[in-house]
Amino acid sequence: MNVLRMKLLALLFVVSAVNAPASMSQSSVGWTRFHGQEGRGDAGDAAIPSTWDDSDYTWRRKLGSRDVGSPIVVDGKVYYLVSKPESGMLSIESLDLATGRLRWSEDFAQSGYHLHSRNTFASGTPAGDSKNVFIAFADPQHTYLKCFDHDGNEIWSRDFGTWQSQHGFGTSPRIFGDIVLLLNSQQAEQLDRGESPGTSRLIAVDRNTGATIWETPLTATRSCYGVPAVSKMDGVTQIIDANTGDGMFGLDPRTGKMLWSLKVFDMRVCSTPLIAGDLAIGSSGSGGGGNHLVAVRIPKPGQQPEQVYRIERGAPYVPTPVLRGDRLYMVDDKGLASCVNVETGETLWLKRLGGSYGASPIAVGDKLLMISLGGEATVLRASDQFEKLGEIDLGGPVGATPAFAEGRLLIRVDDELRCLGGKAI
Repeated sequence: MNVLRMKLLALLFVVSAVNAPASMSQSSVGWTRFHGQEGRGDAGDAAIPSTWDDSDYTWRRKLGSRDVGSPIVVDGKVYYLVSKPESGMLSIESLDLATGRLRWSEDFAQSGYHLHSRNTFASGTPAGDSKNVFIAFADPQHTYLKCFDHDGNEIWSRDFGTWQSQHGFGTSPRIFGDIVLLLNSQQAEQLDRGESPGTSRLIAVDRNTGATIWETPLTATRSCYGVPAVSKMDGVTQIIDANTGDGMFGLDPRTGKMLWSLKVFDMRVCSTPLIAGDLAIGSSGSGGGGNHLVAVRIPKPGQQPEQVYRIERGAPYVPTPVLRGDRLYMVDDKGLASCVNVETGETLWLKRLGGSYGASPIAVGDKLLMISLGGEATVLRASDQFEKLGEIDLGGPVGATPAFAEGRLLIRVDDELRCLGGKAI
């Protein structure tokens, strides 16, 4: 092969990689729970295009309802929850990642109840590994945690009783070793006449049998939704989570004993805590504003927790920030995006994107993807300088956080699930 031909082939390869959104590089990590591995929203060393259009999707699947629960991917299989309010049912569905074809679907009865206007009945995100998939959902009389194998067989089911919330259900399970964790945070304030306060606790069950390992009582104020995080520091492992009544707190994973807590939040906690070294980071807020993001120093045995910094401008209420290295990338509910030094809390850039946001941003390679409730997707450079790379009108509302795995981006737009990347089969 002569030198000129080699150069032409190399040029064609580069051009095709840039201009073909369906040909995206593989992720070095999976996407097996809400907001990716460890909840950081970071897909690792991978790539997505800066822009795309409807012709670039590998497949699209109609789901029949608009929901805010996110999809996950486990070993080439997609899992998500979908609501069917007209029939009083809720389903877990599994698709083949490469083709979008339905693998199986299981239905469950779910009674209707009052929801926040941005919430839906299928609001939780599954958690899975090579053996099982776990889901959680609720109605006023039931709070379910269920386990399935990858062929759709139900292995076990638990019902933790009544659910009280003015906004509805919205949390997701977390697998940690041999246990499955569920934050059962319920409403005790701002109740309507005739309503009874809910009982809040963090629950750990045996992943193989569903048997309760421990339940830790929590202070019930307002329903909170953060998926539990895990801190491993100096040989000490802790379960970290956050709510309004207890603030940021740490539990012993073996017994559920409350090791420490620091009341740093004034409002409802919707986002999932992030662990950066010895810092636990969470946010709190309301639809009317007053949001704040707080970093707490996780104490060593014999020490006390301390607030390291507090951010109020640009702090998110519902979306969980992206944690990559020593940087936080986030967008607040009113479209103010920012980059923050995770160690100091210093804001490196702050720019208004416009629109309102509920879905959490994700990072893929050196790019950030932020999608508004109205379905306007913005691609930014993940760097210390603000750089907008592209904008895409998805053509429908988006409330669910996207997922990225095995070279494919999954986005829930209105009542369908779309796949960008990979090769059509």
